[in-house]
Amino acid sequence: MTASGPGETATHTPEGTAQRVAGLEHRRERALAPGGPRRRGEYRARERIERLLDKDSFTETGLFVRARPAGHDARRPCGDGVVTGYGTVDGRPVCVFAQDSTVFGGSMGEAFGEKTVALMDLALKTGCPVIGLNDSGGARIQEGVAALALYAELVRRNVKASGVIPQISVVLGPCAGGAAYSPAITDFTVMVDGASHMFVTGPDVIETVTGERTTAEELGGARASNTVNGNAHFLAADEGDALDTVRDLLSYLPANNLERPPEYAPGHAPPGMALDEVVPDRLGEAYDMRDILHAVVDDGELLPVQELFAPNIICALARVEGRSVGVVANQPLHAAGVLDIDASEKAARFVRFCDAFGIPLLTFADVPGYLSGVRQEQAGIIRRGAKLLYAYAEATVPKVTVVVRKAYGGGYAVMGSKHLGADVNLAWPTARIAVMGAEGAVGVLHRRELAASDHPEALRARLLAAYERTHGTPYLAAERGYVDAVIAPRETREQVCRALRALRGKRAPMPERRHGNIPL
Repeated sequence: MTASGPGETATHTPEGTAQRVAGLEHRRERALAPGGPRRRGEYRARERIERLLDKDSFTETGLFVRARPAGHDARRPCGDGVVTGYGTVDGRPVCVFAQDSTVFGGSMGEAFGEKTVALMDLALKTGCPVIGLNDSGGARIQEGVAALALYAELVRRNVKASGVIPQISVVLGPCAGGAAYSPAITDFTVMVDGASHMFVTGPDVIETVTGERTTAEELGGARASNTVNGNAHFLAADEGDALDTVRDLLSYLPANNLERPPEYAPGHAPPGMALDEVVPDRLGEAYDMRDILHAVVDDGELLPVQELFAPNIICALARVEGRSVGVVANQPLHAAGVLDIDASEKAARFVRFCDAFGIPLLTFADVPGYLSGVRQEQAGIIRRGAKLLYAYAEATVPKVTVVVRKAYGGGYAVMGSKHLGADVNLAWPTARIAVMGAEGAVGVLHRRELAASDHPEALRARLLAAYERTHGTPYLAAERGYVDAVIAPRETREQVCRALRALRGKRAPMPERRHGNIPL
């Protein structure tokens, strides 16, 4: 603007294009400048995104978004504490947000929340996975109810996206209060050992309210979340390991529920122990189910999910002939592979995830049944164990089951049986498919005979042998068509490959309904 004297009209000199571009670059530099020293973690928010995505693939959204003016607080940094945008992982599109702990502690305000919600909407419209890098102090107190409203808006988007696009949460610092519920709804959560914490109420508040003394690590640290409460699915050694885990996980998943998972060149079964020798002759002797799984899936590679939680059941992503499968298997090394509350809920959610995204299910059964006991019954084993029954019965993806050894009672039914809709069921000759084991069955069926016998131990031995010859085999089930084939263990990979090939075009229409009512 040029100066004007008395009686003269002021004139404006318009900025030229070069000046406007220079102004843009200046604004961009200021917006990209760190909000302060790194508060925690190995990398800043944008550095985390750069390490996760393919080189030079990130496009940021909402760079110039700023917090709403609040009272006398003049600090309104660009971005408002969250970096949002899209890019690629292994050439496949993803949306990503990273909370920035250098700006208001990474706390969520109104503008912060609106940016995150807009990114979720973009991911849904474009049908690509969304990854959240969480490192936040929670709701921004000075913005009051607006911050709380945006947490609820975010959760609503999480629910809308559930089963439509994969959602992955990475907790790289604190994630407390209402902020913890968004990762809880997403499909997978990765936490960093010694650095991540996730809980609804912190140690100080708990001590004030209940008098209990605890630490953040004990309450909701990465290790506790992976081993005790099952809130997390992967335990990473450091931030780099966490981001590598996300990249690895995405390689098994489709972009959305309407696409197939990525396909790779078929792998091979690794050389190793012959499967005919894996299962011990003695029924009570344990073995490692992973020896079987490694011999069946491509290149022996498994990506275990919730590996440290409920170890009596294995849930893992793998490939067979270059195509993704979800593996569910009892683990005899832990509690004989029994199904308890934790194992049932762990496997049920994994089965439902695979079904939602068209990933075939491969089940290996060696299960003595559901765990009995006062504590399990009082904690709801009926209601919570039924979740796994519901999940298998509801799933419409190709389902292939291999009965390896014992499959007793309700455990036989729930672990991918024909009666819950499995498509191809195979059994090893070592399989024992029955209502219960020989010891229990003989004790119930021949109680009076044994009580009246002069030589009860000899009689018990004869009765056990007779029961094993009839009920301790897979052949009664095979006679009824409950098992499609009894195969030699060494034939397992070949037979699984053939079954999955045959099922690639499977169609399973379901009755029209809003949704079922899973026993929650």
